[in-house]
Amino acid sequence: MNDFPSPEELLARPFFFVGIGGSGMLPLAQILKARGAQVEGSDRSFDQGRTPEKFAALEGAGFVMHPQDGSGIVSPDQVVVASAAIEDSVPEIARASEFGCLRMTRAELNSILFNTAGAGIAVAGTSGKSTVTGMLGWILSARGRDPTIMNGAVMKNFISADRPVASAVAGGQSLYVSEVDESDGSIALYRPAVGVLLNVSLDHMGMEELRALFGAYLARSRIGVVNADDPEAIALLRHANDAITFGVDQELAQIGIVSGSIAEGPVRQAAMVVDRHEGGEYPLRLALPGRHNLSNALAAIAGAAAAGIPVGAAVEALAGFEGLARRFDIVGTTHSLITVIDDFGHNPEKCAATLRTLKAHPGRVIAFFQPHGYGPLRQMGAELAETLARELDPDDMVILSDPVYFGGTADRTEGSARIVELIREHGGRAEHIPTRKAVGDRLTNLAGPGDRIVIMGARDDTLSAFAQELLARLD
Repeated sequence: MNDFPSPEELLARPFFFVGIGGSGMLPLAQILKARGAQVEGSDRSFDQGRTPEKFAALEGAGFVMHPQDGSGIVSPDQVVVASAAIEDSVPEIARASEFGCLRMTRAELNSILFNTAGAGIAVAGTSGKSTVTGMLGWILSARGRDPTIMNGAVMKNFISADRPVASAVAGGQSLYVSEVDESDGSIALYRPAVGVLLNVSLDHMGMEELRALFGAYLARSRIGVVNADDPEAIALLRHANDAITFGVDQELAQIGIVSGSIAEGPVRQAAMVVDRHEGGEYPLRLALPGRHNLSNALAAIAGAAAAGIPVGAAVEALAGFEGLARRFDIVGTTHSLITVIDDFGHNPEKCAATLRTLKAHPGRVIAFFQPHGYGPLRQMGAELAETLARELDPDDMVILSDPVYFGGTADRTEGSARIVELIREHGGRAEHIPTRKAVGDRLTNLAGPGDRIVIMGARDDTLSAFAQELLARLD
């Protein structure tokens, strides 16, 4: 890591976030402001008039917003927080270079706060990070531990009038709960007291790179919390200094599920959690469907146990967990019983988990997928196409729009049309409809009674507004 000032010295300086509305930037900005720092920012979506309610809420909370034209960079004292991948041609970056401002990535700043807390609890893995972070944060909050929580998604339990975009909770400094990202290698910056590892599968980089990153992550953690159901994750257990294992299916996992105790429904589930170390059994009620969310709950329970929360107390707290925005978020059901679901699924594993949850119950599935970038689509497009074809039935449908693109120099030569052809080659039904408006028209005409329409994709908050507008049209 670079040689940065201490947290105390940093907090005394003004911060400027480039892309402050992003899912990784916003919660960090919220934590800094709650700790007394001066925080300003800019965002391309703010300039374009996208998600105006979010930026109005930020301004109402005291964040100063600037156009993304460099006008907000006015002093060499400012700390400029920006993505590691941001281009030097962005006006703020050019101005920061002229002034000689200290520049940090989101992960560098977050890791400083994490590593200097009394104890950092990290949640890592290809999928499920935000949900488990929210669950863990809620358990610790419900048990009076006052954690600071850094998440990439809005946590419904923590929404209030003065915190409408609750992707962070600025609690005390003794516990810092954060999801940590492997996609850019920044997971290497964190030194966890508790390091949760959910799963290891293809996303932004190759499997060998992922194994090396996650293995080193467990080696740096004082206690590892590892998913025994995931072959890649459990193979890395040998790197852990000390460990707690969890698993829905593995009977050797320390925290697991009593065989035959799972009761599943379309929007909730129940099961009996067993602590095989202590010998206790505890009834879990979870207001989220899907086997992956049962696994997420076990991960949060095991992570809380590593932080000193009794398993029974953690299980009890999860009965009050309300979930996250855009994680199998049921927008509503029309009079003709068409249900619209808003979901963050954007890589093969996340999409598979969502589709399996839907296919566990009757009804046709129409999946609209907006890829979250041209680069990720090239990296995982073949696996994504195979997943979408495998998880859906012959009368289900997949619709892909063009990938999200907010500007820049991304190579756009390969897009969604190639993925549609691959889905068809695997035996699935798929259509490429480039624009959002045309997708809305097609979904409105296609949907019938009993259908479930799932809106899937990342990096674009307007997908939630699209889901709500679609429900209104269908109704």
